[in-house]
Amino acid sequence: MTAIAAAVALSLPISLCNSCKVSKKFQGVKGGFGVFAVLGEANSLGPSDKKSLWGTLFDVEDPRSKAPQCKGRFLDVYQALELARYDIQYCDWRARQDLRTIVLLHEKVVEVLNPLAREYKSIGTMKKELAELQGELAQAHKQVHISEARVSAALDKLAYMEELVNGKLLEDRTKMESSIAAPSMSTQSLDTMKRPRKSLDVSGPVQPYHPRLKNFWYPVAFSTDLKDETMIPIDCFEEPWVLFRGKDGNPGCIQNTCAHRACPLHLGSVNEGRIQCPYHGWEYTTDGKCEKMPSTRLLNVKIKSLPCLEQEGMIWIWPGDDPPTTTLPSLQPPSGFVIHAEIVMELPVEHGLLLDNLLDLAHAPFTHTSTFAKGWTVPSLVKFLTPASGLQGYWDPYPIDMEFQPPCMVLSTIGISKPGKLEGQSTKECATHLHQLHVCLPSSRNKTRLLYRMSLDFAPLLKHIPFMHYLWRHFAEQVLNEDLRLVIGQQERMINGANVWNWPVAYDKLGVRYRLWRDAVERGSKPLPFSKPM
Repeated sequence: MTAIAAAVALSLPISLCNSCKVSKKFQGVKGGFGVFAVLGEANSLGPSDKKSLWGTLFDVEDPRSKAPQCKGRFLDVYQALELARYDIQYCDWRARQDLRTIVLLHEKVVEVLNPLAREYKSIGTMKKELAELQGELAQAHKQVHISEARVSAALDKLAYMEELVNGKLLEDRTKMESSIAAPSMSTQSLDTMKRPRKSLDVSGPVQPYHPRLKNFWYPVAFSTDLKDETMIPIDCFEEPWVLFRGKDGNPGCIQNTCAHRACPLHLGSVNEGRIQCPYHGWEYTTDGKCEKMPSTRLLNVKIKSLPCLEQEGMIWIWPGDDPPTTTLPSLQPPSGFVIHAEIVMELPVEHGLLLDNLLDLAHAPFTHTSTFAKGWTVPSLVKFLTPASGLQGYWDPYPIDMEFQPPCMVLSTIGISKPGKLEGQSTKECATHLHQLHVCLPSSRNKTRLLYRMSLDFAPLLKHIPFMHYLWRHFAEQVLNEDLRLVIGQQERMINGANVWNWPVAYDKLGVRYRLWRDAVERGSKPLPFSKPM
């Protein structure tokens, strides 16, 4: 029993609780960044006079007495890291005290229910005491759950500071090596040396897509849009394709060009699970075989087809030459969410630039001033906190979790607190949420097919309001139009030689990782960077 309890206690969150307030203001200070620290205590838990068998686990020294006195001071990167470590120790101590409170309250419940107590207490008195203890237990459990919700935030902030320290050490070493190797460096080179950064060059005309980028499953349509008698024409990697359902109801994807006279097949019709060319009536199955040639002898003709599957309400294709993998990634919203809108748009930008935009939230209070970010304040610091090897994480100070799902998907969960105000909470602390899926299919070098799915974990009745999908589409187009005017301008300048990733900063982390992942795919690197362990 003691071993189990100890394991539970040691796995408690060591997080940034309300009682430990550290505000950080990053400054452009030479040699590091500034941190303005305020370390204080609120709602302190008084020491319990009652000893229990849990003493060895809970009798841990309060680390506040040993914490560096930093109130009102600006710290360099190393001092800030040390302060964060003390803060983690303090949160561990507080978590132990929270657990001690629950243990003691449970002991009080046992005392109240003791048969001997019934001899001198009335039933009414016992009920009153139990009701009071139940309220205290509920509050104590709530405090523990709050700590659990914030553990990742505390550890990620510590990891972020350690990353900055490592970056500072690398910067110092780079400066030293460069000064030794080239003491007579030009003024321009010296200026560059003072600002070392990872090489990331995305400039010039968009090059033809590398064949390795095609060796993935790509979502291309929503299942609800592909009825039995309908066709969906799409472009993928600058090739025209058409989707339709065969006799068995399963989707197929074939080249959208008739073998006879190169007529677009999507202008025709679907007859008994075959797509019929509108020019001379040739009919093709979902594997591309021509089974009917009216007015002439049937020849052995077959056009190109792609592996095509249907899963979780989406149609997927494999456009690459490698054998397709046997599993598809899941893009379903989390449990408890209901899908409210599925929207498809064709956008005049290269898909990589659109992904760069979707993986960036720091632009919201400047770009989306007429839509969802209207009235947002501009934070003094925006960060994207993520594991060292991951393509997912969360935004600080916004309650938004985000993930890049290769090869072209972005999933995000947004905690909704108050209209027009998102700062100051994590997604777990918000009662209601919006989940988004963006799929950026590379149609051509200057066009993207965007699939957008929106889900909510509240207001299920909205789904049944007539014409509501038109309203959702209107909102989505408004937001996208705010982005498009900027991204189209980026694309024009990129084609003329400007580098759209000329100077990445801290909040560009997820976008940079996407670009590094894409470069690694095109180089054929194995394993790919930031991949999830199998």
